[in-house]
Amino acid sequence: MKVLKAGAAVATAAVLALTATACGGGTKDGASDAGTSGGGKSDKIAIGIKFDQPGLGLKTPDGKFEGLDVDVATYVAKELGYQPDQIEWKQAISAERENMISNGDVKFIAATYSINDKRKARVDFAGPYFLAHQDLLVRADDNSITKVEDLNKKKLCSVTGSTSAQNVKKDLAPEADLLQQGGYSECLTALENKGVDALTTDDSILAGYAAQEKNKGKFKLVGLKMSNENYGIGLKKGDKDLQTKINAALKKMVADGSWEAAVKKNLGPANYKNEPAPQITEGS
Repeated sequence: MKVLKAGAAVATAAVLALTATACGGGTKDGASDAGTSGGGKSDKIAIGIKFDQPGLGLKTPDGKFEGLDVDVATYVAKELGYQPDQIEWKQAISAERENMISNGDVKFIAATYSINDKRKARVDFAGPYFLAHQDLLVRADDNSITKVEDLNKKKLCSVTGSTSAQNVKKDLAPEADLLQQGGYSECLTALENKGVDALTTDDSILAGYAAQEKNKGKFKLVGLKMSNENYGIGLKKGDKDLQTKINAALKKMVADGSWEAAVKKNLGPANYKNEPAPQITEGS
């Protein structure tokens, strides 16, 4: 009987040890990746995108996500070892993108995120993966704005934290009456209701809005190329390993034709003429 009791004790100890292991680390290496819930590739990866930009980053009424940035981020995530159902999409409004990255709320951000020196002081970028140009969106029946100087004395809308409004106000039309909103949807509503005369941001974003079924025939692009906006993928400063992996994924996406297909699918319906895929410059 003593032998049987001893054997039972050993078996019990083994079961307890296995249970403790199962309830413990939860990751393959015992560490938790920033921007993931739990760490390993069996868990999720948090990625920041816009939720209100048709053709680029949009959360649909049925809770799905679509757009060029979504397709690029999904491709990159897959190259990092994550399947689409492992992605946790987080809304990245313009003014909060650097904070989201610095705080570890996301692994990376793909949200019409133009690369510039001010932002690079706080975060690193991979890419760029897309070249856009700043333009103006006006009402279809408004012919009073054909050049940027026409914005002087007129009401201009853009989004808080974006570079577009500052470009116009500082260098191009200093007498414009600038209204900054939390999102482009608010600006579009103001434009339709004649609360403002123009909306400014990247032509790709404007094309996405103009192409929506509910907006067809209401708005038009002026066709100005006021700046070059190189969209990059934002990530935590100093994470060179992730930067290298994302750059490799972007190059592969271009090489296998997935990038061109994504651009045509998301922006083609607006008759948007995109630039060729830009050369990777960040991290090189």
